[in-house]
Amino acid sequence: MFSKEESAQLRKEFWTSFGKSFPRKWLLYNTQIKDFSFKFVADKNKALVCLDIESFDKNKNQLLFEQILALKTILIDDYLPKIIFDSDYTLENGKVIHRIFVEHLEAFNIHDKNSWRAAYEFFNVKMNQFELFYEDYEDFIRQAVYN
Repeated sequence: MFSKEESAQLRKEFWTSFGKSFPRKWLLYNTQIKDFSFKFVADKNKALVCLDIESFDKNKNQLLFEQILALKTILIDDYLPKIIFDSDYTLENGKVIHRIFVEHLEAFNIHDKNSWRAAYEFFNVKMNQFELFYEDYEDFIRQAVYN
């Protein structure tokens, strides 16, 4: 077991090491669509690359999610074959959001440095594919909320 401080230090080291291993500016929150963001998730059980739709405006959330669903076949066929669409994903804080994500299938634990390299490679490849998809279809996606 790790103390809270040791765990926090390992998480910090994990993300710092990832940034040094793959030094580039990721899109993440800079989608220009409020509450529509790409995220890296890493914890004791899993590593994910996500697109989260989490506005307090449920109608906006639904419109954006449906716009992505309209591109589902393209997203699967051309970018991320193992993508998962979850219209009711519950975050640790209890908030329910729309999450579209790819899960790292190898054993991973943020407290196990031996699992970091494979997760970094996964993050780099999958987020790059997600960003390429967004770049190619950004105008279509934005139409859901900016008509």
